[in-house]
Amino acid sequence: MTGRLPLLRRAALAAAALALVAGAAACSSDSGSEEASADPTETTTASTDDGGADTPVDPQTEWVEHEAPPECECAHGDPYSYWTRTADPDKVVLYFQGGGACFSADMCARGSDNYLQVATGAEVTGSASREPSGIFDLNDPDNPFRDWSFVYVPYCTGDLHLGDNVNEYSDDVTVNHKGFVNASAAYATLLEEFGGAAEVFVTGSSAGGVPSPFFGALVADDLPDAQVTVLADASGAYPSSPPINAAIGSLWGTFENVPDWPENEGLTPEGWGVTDLFVQAGAHAPDVRFARYDNAYDDVQSSFSSLAGFAGDDLREVIVANEAYIENAGVDVASFLAPGTDHTILGTPALYTLEVDGTSFLDWLTAYADGEDVPDVACTGDCGRATA
Repeated sequence: MTGRLPLLRRAALAAAALALVAGAAACSSDSGSEEASADPTETTTASTDDGGADTPVDPQTEWVEHEAPPECECAHGDPYSYWTRTADPDKVVLYFQGGGACFSADMCARGSDNYLQVATGAEVTGSASREPSGIFDLNDPDNPFRDWSFVYVPYCTGDLHLGDNVNEYSDDVTVNHKGFVNASAAYATLLEEFGGAAEVFVTGSSAGGVPSPFFGALVADDLPDAQVTVLADASGAYPSSPPINAAIGSLWGTFENVPDWPENEGLTPEGWGVTDLFVQAGAHAPDVRFARYDNAYDDVQSSFSSLAGFAGDDLREVIVANEAYIENAGVDVASFLAPGTDHTILGTPALYTLEVDGTSFLDWLTAYADGEDVPDVACTGDCGRATA
């Protein structure tokens, strides 16, 4: 599109502009990177001769933190960093962390509980409350991604990893919505370190689920020989509303980096919404496989839908309608709709235990990651809708 940034592979956005691929100026060190393992006393990355990750060491120690270049920053100017884990170089997970959103002075103020404001590796390093779980429990033999390499993209900008704007909400609240800039730094490292991957699984939870189809299509352009698979976790409740797309998008600067795909010719900010990312990405990269996971009455998505001004009294109906919107545009999406009000599954123990109408989510996810066609799964009855 005229006047918009080209694809990351065409420009130097993911490489020279962020100075990661060349390593000449990024990450505040002479070598081009500053790395620290999740265990600061030991950095261990071992693999078998065939490139696998069946190693005698605890894989939880393999996470490496990368300081991002100065163009990258969190909402209030704090430094940004991201994480990688090197295992099988042929199989890579690109994961976008979740953590709310903000689009008003009250929501965006420092200390607000509406969004994460500091970049952390919470899922990968664990926390005071629990050890890494779900796809990040690399010691569980049932984890379908146990032997995969990872690029983990933290979130701290309140803009669904899509922003490129500095917005002054009030005299004392200014936010660096630089989510896309930050994500691009991590993405550049994926291209540099895992550019020969045969399979790339692009995913994220909550706010991190939103950009997954968009980046899935970018991966398909940049790694044309790779099988690209996308799963958006807990982000399916936000319909395409032209006035909301344009209003919130202008605060975040989401339209600043719309790629110059032919399918985007004539696109306006009104047409660049959450569900539209699936539509545009699927039209541009038809070989990419797409899927979504949601809880029918996810209380977090319900709350943010209300704050953003989306209409709809029944969240399950909105989620189903959003999928129909995508598929009516010609993009096939596999879906797993679970009952209840929980929010996200990929980083939780429920990944290993959830069943819906006799279908195990773990089995469904494993088959999907293996390249198999999977059926749509949906709860029935009241789907665990909370009652007043």
